[in-house]
Amino acid sequence: MVAGWFAGDGDDFRLVGTRCSACGSVFFPREDLACRNPSCGHGDLTEVPLSKHGRIWSYTDTRYQPPSPYVTNPELPWQPYALIAVELEAERIVVLGQAAPGVTVADLAVGMEVEAVPGVLHEDAETTWTTWNWRPTGVAA
Repeated sequence: MVAGWFAGDGDDFRLVGTRCSACGSVFFPREDLACRNPSCGHGDLTEVPLSKHGRIWSYTDTRYQPPSPYVTNPELPWQPYALIAVELEAERIVVLGQAAPGVTVADLAVGMEVEAVPGVLHEDAETTWTTWNWRPTGVAA
């Protein structure tokens, strides 16, 4: 898990970003040093939970295994996955992430509503690396 990028699980799961008090810009991943808006007076940054829902802005099907530091299980064959860019409802920012397991590009369309759900990036005997996934609304976990 990347500390501070998301919190909760199940229905309480949320991506976590930051909002600038001076200009109102919202950032994900979070920003802890200074506002990234070049025309801002650099206000204080406050942690904020981001919208759980958004609409697909774009998507693609990955057909190659990403290089390190992406972690894969060497005992299992690599499986392609859908990568989705989602515009969050309230924040009007685009956040990239993998589709939930079992969701393929055939299940997706630009403008479709999706929700952020907890996911597992990789696990071994000692550690489970958690992440977020995008899942079309109305699809059971």
